[in-house]
Amino acid sequence: MPSHVAIHPALDGGVKKGQAGFNGGTLVCACADRPVKVAIKGNVAHNHACGCSKCWKPNGAVFSVVAVTPHENVTVVENGDKLKVVDPEALIQRHACTKCGVHMYGPVERDHAFKGLDFIHPERFQEGGWAEPTFAAFVSSIIESGTPPSAMAGVRGRLNELGLTPYDCLNPTLMDVIATWVAKKAGTLKEA
Repeated sequence: MPSHVAIHPALDGGVKKGQAGFNGGTLVCACADRPVKVAIKGNVAHNHACGCSKCWKPNGAVFSVVAVTPHENVTVVENGDKLKVVDPEALIQRHACTKCGVHMYGPVERDHAFKGLDFIHPERFQEGGWAEPTFAAFVSSIIESGTPPSAMAGVRGRLNELGLTPYDCLNPTLMDVIATWVAKKAGTLKEA
């Protein structure tokens, strides 16, 4: 029975359903002194558990919880002087607190299907009600972070128990968005 497998503290007790009327809130880093605060307008989209080795994860978490929001909905409101981009070469420009390490927002600024979106960790909202995760992405990547391959059947079983269909890339909807963007850019697809 895979239910003993830890995924993420916000998910291990079950996926909490979001509220249809969630209208945004404030992400707060983990610092007790001068926490970084980032205001987010509106709800999040494509919320998921992510197993990639780049996303910020709280201590003990195997997966992150990550969603997107339009870049224009993101405003640093307090202590932005503590933020620094983790990897300037990465597609997602993850702005992390230099004191506690929490990734606060990550815009996609270069030419890509996700340009104009910011990746955020909604469990950092001080308010509840954000759209719940609906799938798990980059599941096999947790092996790169130290999960033994022999544990993967249990991990996938637990993700399925939580209602988070596991994918070893993104879900089909997001993969279609990327493929459509690539095909349009290459000129092989004129209409979507």
